[in-house]
Amino acid sequence: MWHLPRRITTRFLLIAMAGLLTTCGTRMVSAQTLRHSTTKTDTNPADFVGNDTCATCHDAQAKGMADTPHSKLALEHGGTGATCESCHGAGKAHVESGGDITKIVQLNKLSPKEVDATCLGCHANTHPNFLRSPHAKAGVNCLSCHSIHKAAPETTLLLAKQPDLCFKCHTDVKPSFSMPFHHKVNEGLVKCSDCHDVHGTFGNNNLKSTADQNLICTKCHSETRGPFVYEHPPVRAEGCLACHTPHGSQNARLLNVPNINGLCNQCHSPVGADNIHGQGPGSSVITPCTSCHTMIHGSNIDPYFKR
Repeated sequence: MWHLPRRITTRFLLIAMAGLLTTCGTRMVSAQTLRHSTTKTDTNPADFVGNDTCATCHDAQAKGMADTPHSKLALEHGGTGATCESCHGAGKAHVESGGDITKIVQLNKLSPKEVDATCLGCHANTHPNFLRSPHAKAGVNCLSCHSIHKAAPETTLLLAKQPDLCFKCHTDVKPSFSMPFHHKVNEGLVKCSDCHDVHGTFGNNNLKSTADQNLICTKCHSETRGPFVYEHPPVRAEGCLACHTPHGSQNARLLNVPNINGLCNQCHSPVGADNIHGQGPGSSVITPCTSCHTMIHGSNIDPYFKR
């Protein structure tokens, strides 16, 4: 009997197994896709019944969607835009069965990943980083924050307005905005989404991504933007968060520590741990560093950031 060399046989078996796994994986994905399909191209057009038919039983949901962006999309392309069946799948079998809930896609019964896949079927270009975001990894799906049928007024289909919606999960952050000095989030002047992109970024804590990461702060605090002839290295290397805590602080400038000299001495301890350039013991407590080094973010005239 003719035998292949062992090395060739092993390689052949590995290739065959890889092909089998790929085929099985493709079939599993295809089955899941068909089961939770939300596009009309995957199903016979005759299986779709239209929004008016859905509204005969689901009147409250239909009325709740009346003023939503999805409702407006439904009017596009001759009424074949975003409809109930765009998310819930073809409804013919559901209707003919007298409302059998097993014959329609129930989004509240799907796993977080399946819910996200349904929404990203249309919104993938708008939120390309969502699946890598901390929210998605923690199982926070689209419906955790958004209501498709009825949303809070003047929001992008949110269940509640900011910051109340964010605080439902981020209870550890909420007390920071009650500190003596804080960004005016509770007052409604600043929103969480002004600094964070909840749908995912390449930065930490879902901070919005910009060419210069300090732009998140300097878009409002333009006086610190520069460019400067003499730059304070931490501003360039570590960014605003090296010295500031953005949510709230005991310090009027939202510094990480209550006292300005304590912050400066973290890097410049040989200079001002006990005295300011030979002015005597205790002088660093009495005189703030910024009394002389007023242009601390950067200067165009003095390398020591003096005015």
